Parts: sequence; C-alpha cells; structure tokens
Amino acid sequence: MSSSSSPEIILTSSPDGPIVAYDASSGTTIAQFTGSRSPRRGLTVVGKTYVAASHISPTTASGSIHLYNWWSSSAFHNLPVPEPVAPLAATQGGLYLFAGGISGRVHSLSVPAGDVLKSLPAHNKPVTCLCVNDDESLLISGSDDGTIVVVPVFQLVGDSGYENAPDLILHKFAAHSDSVTAIVSGTGLCYSQVISCSMDSTCKFWSLLRGTHLRTVLFPCTISGFALHPTEPEFYAAGSDGSVHKGSFMIESRKVVSQGSELIMTWPQKHGGAVVSVVMVNGGRNLVSASEDGSVWVWEVGEGQVIMALGNEMASISDLVSATGLRRHSKGHGFEVGKSSSANESGDCDLGRFSCEELIMSMPARHIIEMEDVLKVAAQDRSRAIDMLESAIAMYKKLLELILKEAKKGTHNSKKR
Repeated sequence: MSSSSSPEIILTSSPDGPIVAYDASSGTTIAQFTGSRSPRRGLTVVGKTYVAASHISPTTASGSIHLYNWWSSSAFHNLPVPEPVAPLAATQGGLYLFAGGISGRVHSLSVPAGDVLKSLPAHNKPVTCLCVNDDESLLISGSDDGTIVVVPVFQLVGDSGYENAPDLILHKFAAHSDSVTAIVSGTGLCYSQVISCSMDSTCKFWSLLRGTHLRTVLFPCTISGFALHPTEPEFYAAGSDGSVHKGSFMIESRKVVSQGSELIMTWPQKHGGAVVSVVMVNGGRNLVSASEDGSVWVWEVGEGQVIMALGNEMASISDLVSATGLRRHSKGHGFEVGKSSSANESGDCDLGRFSCEELIMSMPARHIIEMEDVLKVAAQDRSRAIDMLESAIAMYKKLLELILKEAKKGTHNSKKR
C-alpha cells in the first residue's frame, strides 16, 4: 500500500471498552470512539463516512445503535431499534444499515436518519451474523437456530408490495446443527458463493443463486470468523482454540471433494483466547486476527508469522472489521473523505476524484440533518411567499379593475356635462 493512497483502517470493538481504529500498515492507533458496549458482530463501517456499533445498555439491557463519524470520539446519533440487536451490516454507499435482533428479525434502517424501513421475521432464534454480498443485491443472515436466510436488498429498503415473510425471502435453509457464527460472501471467481461458519466446527460453501450446498470443511474447533484471500485460492478461519487455520480451494482429487474435506494447516502461534474474527489487509499480504483476550495480531501471510501486535487496548474484543477509501482528517482525529474544493481553470469547483454526493456524505450527519431542516423551512417559506405574491397580485388586479371602473365613470359623466 503506497503512502500516497488512502490508508486501510482496522477497527475493533469491545463489550467493555472503546472502539479503536488502527492504521493497517503501521499499526498506529489513530482514533478511539467511546460510549458503546458492543456485542459480537456488532460493528460495521457505513459507507466512507460513518461507523455503526450495536449498544446494549449495562443498566436496562435495552438496545440501540450508535452512529459515529470520523471527526468525533463520541456518537452523534443514537438510532432507536424495536429490540436489542447484535450483528450489523451496511451497504457500501452508506445509505442503508441492517441489524439482527434477538427475536430473529432483521431490521433495515435508513442512514443517517435511522428510520426503521422494515422488520423481517427471518429466523426463529436470535440473528447472529449478517452479510451484504459483493454486488449489494442480497442480504444473508445466520441465526442461533442454524438457518441461513437470503433476502434481496430491495425487498428490505423499498416498498416491495409484499408483507408476508415468505414472499420477501429468496432462500431459507437449515445450514448447520448449531449456531451460525459468521457469513462471508465470495468475490471474484467465487462471487456466486457464500461461506458460513458454525459452532458445529464446520464451514460450508453454498451456491448463492440456487441456495444449494457445495462442500463442507471440518475444523478441529468452533470457527467464529472467515476470510478469503483477494487473489489466491486460500481462506483463513478464526478458531476458538486461539489459532488461525489456513485452507486451500485447490482440491487434489475428486475423492477429497466427495469426502467433503480440505487440507487445513494451523499456524503455530496462538492467541490467549478464542479468535473472534480475521480480516485480510494490504492487498492480501497481511491477515489481522483479534481475540477475546484483547490481543490484535498482524500476520505475514506467506510465512504464517506474527509481524506486529497492535497492543492490548481493551480487556476483550467482540468484533474486528477493516475499512478502505478513508483519508485522515487534518485536525488529527478520524479521517476525511475528500480534499478541500478549489477553483480550476474553467472557474468551476474542482472536487478531484470525489463526486458531489461523496462530498456531501463526508459531512457529519447532524450537519446533513440540519441542512435538510433548513431546506424544508426554506421550501415552506418559498411556498408561503409565492402564495402571498399571488394574493397580492390578485388584490392589485381587483384594485386596478376598480380604478379603471371609476375612471370610466368619471369620463362618462364629463361627456354628459
């Protein structure tokens, strides 16, 4: 990753402490976000502008979603939800956020307003993980009941005309014999596949289009997270035994395929607690693993060795995610999405490679909401002004008619004399 490009960011959340953001190349702590007590899978990046974290109140056990921007360490918006939620996922454009509830419902929300657009009863037990596929057309959810549900995103964010859950769901199938811990959507040649991990110590590959089972990989322990290499036919799994397990898509024989097994290699260094999540960074050169014991390690993928420890910023870690396309903010906390605008040779505003929409989305949400309120008031004032002008014109027209009428009377009387 070149120094001139936007830094890749690693974020960790905790049920006991702050959300911490690190530079993926240097390991430097570059931001902290406070006030959230986030459960497993309760952290996501929303577009290029926001960070969302599920929050469970330690006093009332009620749930909400905290929305942060890159300019402040505290949440600027607390999104109310119908029930406590844990897993979160968002569209890359940052317009929609999805949350999995303890009732088994999946809630879709608009961002940054936080309006609940739809609540879909997808599962019979709590939702444990969510994933938006690579082209953002599908939302995939997993549950404590072992099922996986695939729903078209447009069914969750628009007025589809359907109210019954079966009409909204594309696929629903019993995937595992225990709780689903993570779901990853394939990319590149595997874009039509989705991988699910479970407490039953298996990871399963599914056809995203047909909803059919393709293969099963058996591990020596529970798997809580899964990462695909962006360019190589390799995958990495987060083990409850504190290890990172590496596997390959390259199958040596049809016999191995029919047995549903893969060649799995376990890297020698182990965390002091269960690994909760793994993510690929720096173009696939490095893997980052985070453990319940609070440790965050950066691995060199080729050698399978830890090259950097990111410090013990908190007692435990509940989730780990990565973010790209963000720029560090000039004031020292957080990041900026675009450069300051300047005049080009034609006299127009030069936004560089960022569109007006991206520039607007880079603003803090409270400013966007305030702008919307101002625009609404301005529209109302404009409407009132037009109404007043129309009334004044009508009144002047009547006055003119009366003046003309009186003038005609005066002329007529003068002729009589």
